Amino acid sequence: MNVLIVYCHPREGSYAAALRDATRETLAASGHDVDLLDLYAENFQPVMNAAERGRYHDTATNRTGIESEIARLLRAEALVFVYPTWWYGMPAMLKGWFDRIWAPGIVFDINGGVIRPLLTGVRHVAAVTTMGAPWWFAWFMGHPGRMFLSRGVRAVCGRGCRFTWLAHDRMDSSTPESRTRFLAKVRRTLSNF
Repeated sequence: MNVLIVYCHPREGSYAAALRDATRETLAASGHDVDLLDLYAENFQPVMNAAERGRYHDTATNRTGIESEIARLLRAEALVFVYPTWWYGMPAMLKGWFDRIWAPGIVFDINGGVIRPLLTGVRHVAAVTTMGAPWWFAWFMGHPGRMFLSRGVRAVCGRGCRFTWLAHDRMDSSTPESRTRFLAKVRRTLSNF
């Protein structure tokens, strides 16, 4: 399966980088073709400028300047997002990637107010993330990051698209042991992807 890993963290020595590496290594060892899109390392520009917003709904021109990112997305049969959860959601850099790349005619069509999915080749969406809060507080807040991926993103993917959520809760008070256990869980889960 062609798997696009979208990674978002500004620091190379972070625990998120260890999660990225475990994700990539595990999926590759399981025989998947892995494409790592590291938003910071590739200097992705997340801000949608006025010209891009002006042509957002124009499916003939809204790909201008983002052709390579779109090609990588359209090759994917699975999407894995590796990022820290900040303020109950994804970092602005990752949200900017969605804002700029996930446009009409690329990932969905709108006809009479009805959205028709175009990423029908995507059969699995997964998130590997960390959260400072305990799981119950994220639940109380409505799990905005999880809902965005499990409902919003999957809505434009293939019918029956599966979703996997892997989160290390209480990251702010984590221990080397808890981080090691979570890395093992990520490897175990993704080896059956």
